[in-house]
Amino acid sequence: MDYDTYGSSAVELAIDLANADRDAGPQWAGAFLRAHADWFSPGTAVDLSPDEAAQAARTADLVRAVAVAGSQAEVIDRLNALLALASPQPYATDHDGELHLHHARPDAPALEQLTTTVAMGLSQVVVQHGWQRIGVCSAEGCEDVYVDTSRNASRRYCSNTCASRSTVAAYRARRKA
Repeated sequence: MDYDTYGSSAVELAIDLANADRDAGPQWAGAFLRAHADWFSPGTAVDLSPDEAAQAARTADLVRAVAVAGSQAEVIDRLNALLALASPQPYATDHDGELHLHHARPDAPALEQLTTTVAMGLSQVVVQHGWQRIGVCSAEGCEDVYVDTSRNASRRYCSNTCASRSTVAAYRARRKA
C-alpha cells in the first residue's frame, strides 16, 4: 500500500497517539506533544491543561475505537465522531521542500493541530484504502493499534517483535503437544 508521505506521517501520529502511555496522568499529553514537536507550528505551546489532556485522551480513544470497529458502519460512526472534533483549515506549504497540505491553521493551539491532523490523516487512509487497514495487534498481551501497509491487507501484528513472539509461542505450543 502506498500513500502520500504527509498523510502517512499523519496516520503514524494518530497511531502513536492511540498507543501513547497515559498512566502518568495529565502530564502524558505534554510529554507526547513534546516528543512529536516537529508536527506543530514553530512557537506552539505544547503544555496542556488537565482539561486539554482529557481532550487529547478522547482523541486517542476515538482513534482506537476506529481500529477496533468490526464493520464499515461502525468505522464511519466512530470516524465521524473524531472528525467532529477537528477544525480543518487546510493550507499548502513547501516548508520541507515538498508541496503538501497541512490540515490545521498554523496559529492553532497544539491540541487543535493534533486533533485535526490525526482526524484528517486517519480519515484519508480509511476512505482511500479501506477501513480494514486499521487494526489492533493480535499478539497476546498487546493492544497496540497499527496501520496495515501490506500489499494483500494481511497484517495481524503491530510489529515484527509481536509477530516473532507469537510465532515462537505457537511453535512451542505445537512441540509441547
